[in-house]
Amino acid sequence: MLKTKQIYLLLSLILFVGVITPAKQTSAAGTITISVEDLNVREGPGLSYKVIEKVQKNKQFTLVKEQGDWYQIKLSSGKSGWVANWLVSKKETTSTTNATSQNGTITGSNVRVRTGAGTSYQVVGSLNKGDTVEILEQSGSWLKINAKIGKGWISKDYVKTNQVQAAATKSGKVTASNLNVRSTPALNGKVLGKLAKGTAVTIHSEKTGWVEITFNGQRAWVSSEFVSTQSTPTSTTPSTPSTPSASTAGVTGKVTATSLNVRSKGDLSGQVVGNVSKGQSLKILEEANNWVKIEYKTGKTGWIASWYIEKSASTSSSSDSVKNSTLTIDNNGTNIRSSASLNASVIARADAGQTFSIVKIHNDWYEIKLANGKSGFVAGWIVTVSSGVPQVEKTNSSSDLKNQKIVIDPGHGGRDSGTIGAQGSLEKELTLKTSQLLYNKLKARGANVVLTRSNDQYVSLATRVSMAHYQNADAFISIHFDSINDRTVRGMTSYYYHSYQKDLAQTVHKATIAQTKMKDRGVRQGNYHVIRENRQDAILLELGYLSNPTEEMLVKTSQYQDQVTNGIVQGLSNYFN
Repeated sequence: MLKTKQIYLLLSLILFVGVITPAKQTSAAGTITISVEDLNVREGPGLSYKVIEKVQKNKQFTLVKEQGDWYQIKLSSGKSGWVANWLVSKKETTSTTNATSQNGTITGSNVRVRTGAGTSYQVVGSLNKGDTVEILEQSGSWLKINAKIGKGWISKDYVKTNQVQAAATKSGKVTASNLNVRSTPALNGKVLGKLAKGTAVTIHSEKTGWVEITFNGQRAWVSSEFVSTQSTPTSTTPSTPSTPSASTAGVTGKVTATSLNVRSKGDLSGQVVGNVSKGQSLKILEEANNWVKIEYKTGKTGWIASWYIEKSASTSSSSDSVKNSTLTIDNNGTNIRSSASLNASVIARADAGQTFSIVKIHNDWYEIKLANGKSGFVAGWIVTVSSGVPQVEKTNSSSDLKNQKIVIDPGHGGRDSGTIGAQGSLEKELTLKTSQLLYNKLKARGANVVLTRSNDQYVSLATRVSMAHYQNADAFISIHFDSINDRTVRGMTSYYYHSYQKDLAQTVHKATIAQTKMKDRGVRQGNYHVIRENRQDAILLELGYLSNPTEEMLVKTSQYQDQVTNGIVQGLSNYFN
């Protein structure tokens, strides 16, 4: 009898547990493909968790969920484990019943992308007018988007949304012999195979300069420059207005290239519709994503790359054009001055994210209204303005930096934090801060500037060098901060590897030391990958010692950041002059 009661009790317990145990989710976000040999699978999302299994390269697993830089996957044993997302590739699951996806176009300049839905969240990068984004979800007045810099949140005030028919109805034909097929839309993506000239492909999606196709039963990417589109999907996207925007009205430009193709759209995949020559003066109608729309013949328009045209236009100083307009400060510790001049006294300082009402534009400065009711002046090239107001570029800048292609390399990033300072500063955060400020200043001087990373992401050394080669950079500047066991050591050191890089290193070093008054540790030959493997004029700058507590405090200040970036800009100016 007792045994019978025990059996009943056990059955009841099993039924009870079955009722309260939640069912496992059968739907998954996608699949994960392992990119390296013998990848560790861990119990939890972090390197401190125990390794429970090793998996081999090219194995595929179902993605269960994401947490930070980690993916949880379902193993063949039925268990779940975690893998680092920088060692795998992810393929999103696409619903076959969803005929449309929501896309959008950025309407403002230097629009910030954040980690969450609000201005209190960290800025992970920025987008420019004309950039396209995929809209994933909405929270209040914020949109979660997927863009060329990755996923993040952006204010919906700066996104023009439109419904686009699924890209699967689009087809194309390969126009090049032996076209590389890659695993990701980037030149460093793994080559999966090649396609012969004339091969027909189905286009599933597009990213700037790349199209996604099916190759050997899986999704892959090829350069859009070598695929001619044969049919275009119906789209409800409104046609681009032919009238110039407020920021391009009355703007003209002069061609700086010997001979330049005019294309049907602002992309290398656009059809060549004409040609313009060096010195030709053109009317600029629009600007989008480093391309400008021009009238190259009477009544005929097309697009050319913006870095081959020198713009000339006067900035309006009328207060009518800035009524009810605002600007947002880009960097912490921005100086607000008593008049529109770098020599004017500093009357206040503002931090990144603060907004002010614009009173008037004075050449390349904005007059703003301060909290105490008084007016102040802020340089236009270090702020972001609301839509409808011309984004000021620094006028009367020297021609020595105009159209120079400069690649700025913020050292470390993502899982690679670099050195950790005496007081806990992360080198990867400081290099990004310095590089973004340097980027803004060089852009204001008319340079063509590219960042190897614009947020906290891991970028391999080989990729950084490849970017310099692909961009055919006139200068490659790798930004770092130093560390050593001896906490008394301080100062700045500049490195080159090849003899042809030495002149750039010496010129930039001299100007930067003059600006910062740092201890001069000299210009040296250094065996660093990003300069050793670089065919371009490339240097590596160590801008101070984070291991020295006093110097760590100094290099983090806005004053030092301003001085050191001014020095680098001046050094580059001297070099190109």
